[in-house]
Amino acid sequence: MDGIREIFAGMPWWVKWVAVPLLALFVFGGVITSILGALIGFVFKLLLFAGLVGGLIFVVKKFSGGGSKSSSGEW
Repeated sequence: MDGIREIFAGMPWWVKWVAVPLLALFVFGGVITSILGALIGFVFKLLLFAGLVGGLIFVVKKFSGGGSKSSSGEW
C-alpha cells in the first residue's frame, strides 16, 4: 500500500482527483449501469405485479361480491 501512496504522491492533483475516477468510470461503467438497470427493472416489475394483483382483486370483488354475501365470510 505504501508503494501506491508513493506513486500518487508525485502526481499532480488533477491526476488523483479527475483522471483516476474518470478511468474507473470508463472501465467499470458498464458494470455499474448493468447493476442499476437490473435493479430498476426489478422494482418496475415488482410494482407492475402489485398493481395487477390489486386490479385482479378489485375485479373479482366487484363482480362476485354483489351476488353472494355468504361467501365473503370465507376470507
